[in-house]
Amino acid sequence: MKASEIFSKLWDQYSRENPSAERIFNLFQNSGEKVVNDHVAFRTCNDPRVNIDVLARPFLEAGYVPAGEYYFEVKKLRARHFELPGDPESPRVFISELILEEFSQGLQDTLRKQLDEVPEELLFSPDLIHHGSLSSSLSYGVYESLREESEYAAWLYAFGFRANHFTVSVNYLTAFDKLEAVNAFLKEKGYPLNNSGGEIKGTPEQLLEQSSTLADRVEVSFSEGVKIIPGCYYEFALRYPQKDGQIFSGFIAGSADKIFESTDYR
Repeated sequence: MKASEIFSKLWDQYSRENPSAERIFNLFQNSGEKVVNDHVAFRTCNDPRVNIDVLARPFLEAGYVPAGEYYFEVKKLRARHFELPGDPESPRVFISELILEEFSQGLQDTLRKQLDEVPEELLFSPDLIHHGSLSSSLSYGVYESLREESEYAAWLYAFGFRANHFTVSVNYLTAFDKLEAVNAFLKEKGYPLNNSGGEIKGTPEQLLEQSSTLADRVEVSFSEGVKIIPGCYYEFALRYPQKDGQIFSGFIAGSADKIFESTDYR
């Protein structure tokens, strides 16, 4: 499958289930802006059945190549990002994974038990990246227990495999030359932003500035009934040129660490 087809399917699922993202996309587009995706992010864990290598397969088959590695000590995550050579407008792919052995046995058992219930053919299918939750029956009690130890793990348990967020490239916007202007525009339209570590994560000196909305609150069916919990969010990234004139294409671990908190239960 071509990369453009993969992202089209991912966007359809993401925007359908996270309506604020589609509304923001339309706000920019209806203002005459060209909306280019800087990157699309996924969450997983380091179980060999669903680790970064597994989720990256459809993108590698579409021509993507590894381009950077990252480590998040506090959140106990590893990540890699991938790029499509020769196509600067094709989104980067950012895949992070929970390092299970650094968590309690209870958390490990919960996520591995969830994986044990998944048909093997799905784990080897390119459809895994937009399959969603892996459980036919979710427990809100289990979700809450996971959340006490890791918001990331709780999100993964509830939502499974899908685009965690898309990201507007501010570099391609014509009416907004600074991320502050984008943020002011979004707040004026009523969209709350993630202010963990400040509304803007990163600096021009680091060659990357990022901001994001708070995750939409969405209805999820648990065995205890329907609950409203944080789903996915929309990010905005402004990249700066390096000394060689090329636009910086990587990520800043300290900034991404705070962006992860867009899905925190607040």
